[in-house]
Amino acid sequence: MTAIRVENVYKVFGRRPQEAVRRLREGAPREDVKQHGTAAVIDASFEVAEGEIFVVMGLSGSGKSTLIRMLNGLWRPTSGRIMLGDDDLATVSASRLRTLRRSTVSMVFQHFALLPHRTVLDNAAYPLEIQGIKKPARRERALQALELVGLSGWEDSLPSQLSGGMRQRVGLARALAADTDILLMDEAFSALDPLIRREMQEQLIEIQQKLGKTIIFITHDLNEAMFLGDRIAVMRAGRIVQIGSAEEILSEPADEYVAQFVADVDRTRVLTAGSVMVRPGVVLATSAGPRQAARAMREAHASAAFVVDRDRVLRGAVQDSDVVAAARAGATRLDPALLDAAHTVDESTPLSEVFAPSAESPLPVAVTDERGRLLGVVPRVALLEAMVPPDTDAEGVGASVTPTVPEGFEPLPPDDGVPGLAPDVLPEPTTQLPAVDVRATIQGGAR
Repeated sequence: MTAIRVENVYKVFGRRPQEAVRRLREGAPREDVKQHGTAAVIDASFEVAEGEIFVVMGLSGSGKSTLIRMLNGLWRPTSGRIMLGDDDLATVSASRLRTLRRSTVSMVFQHFALLPHRTVLDNAAYPLEIQGIKKPARRERALQALELVGLSGWEDSLPSQLSGGMRQRVGLARALAADTDILLMDEAFSALDPLIRREMQEQLIEIQQKLGKTIIFITHDLNEAMFLGDRIAVMRAGRIVQIGSAEEILSEPADEYVAQFVADVDRTRVLTAGSVMVRPGVVLATSAGPRQAARAMREAHASAAFVVDRDRVLRGAVQDSDVVAAARAGATRLDPALLDAAHTVDESTPLSEVFAPSAESPLPVAVTDERGRLLGVVPRVALLEAMVPPDTDAEGVGASVTPTVPEGFEPLPPDDGVPGLAPDVLPEPTTQLPAVDVRATIQGGAR
């Protein structure tokens, strides 16, 4: 369900804002309307789902702070609509706007905005006091909010007695105590030291998972955006140039500006196993025989294969040398050759956590779901390819690894009496890495 919907919003400061909007709609660049006013936000449109962390990212002057002030009703848009439920912030009355701020939207500022003469508890309870909630009830809610942000025991302290990180926690507790559905956070952590900043980011995610709040977070820090955001909107010169998940923005930047913006990001901490996994070279049923396995591996030029049961649950892996030995020993099942597929990860595992198991095993790392079913594999070549930024010499060009096993794929059927291969034509063991199917998809042009 949609929590906030922004439709074709413009914000122009100056003497003739409507004329500036008209010119911008006709295609005039931002610089050409300066005589009419300063265009801070130009034709912004997006939706934020309930329970989503939506990050707006951009450099100074991109319009991100102006945008969040319009979402809080501090500034009205020059044109367009900002819908909170059935309320359009562009046209609601002042009294209705005050009600929305008290009951629907809270804001966390960059510079804390604490009342220096009030205790931590009284600062956290301040929005409840404005709402007219009685002291015992607001004290209880403020204490709960302070506990959520890790400030239990500091209730009677003054802001001057706290560190910068602790004061920002009070600001967050104040917003949480109001118990609104939406939190707006304007560069809330940018004034903090790096270590404290990461602690606050992790704590914000924990709180969001517990409470399910809708959060719109403004930042100029790309790593912060990638860490926090379910989706990210990248702004430049007042316009939103791309909206997508961290993986989408890294893998398919909309233009050269976005590509340069993300060029220095540690891709292994953003991309996941699910985003780069590929179809296994060979998948065998548990009931397959050694000769059938050897034939399938030979035809695929693979030195190993994964073994799954009828429900596609991963049961292990086999290597060609073990399969050959089992076949020559007269075995009719793969059990003697079956190895434990010890290195498995789920789709959400960051690639930074896949390198170690990949280095420890000759097999690709298997990707499984919560039921243990094989979804795909991450070979070393896919790991290396994922570390290379996509080519953006041509607009819209990006490389991606073809993902996953198609829905409903079936393993090879069990050995049902197909004549076996004679021992003297069984494939010899190899030392090559398993064959994988890695394909680059080039969108919009050639690399």
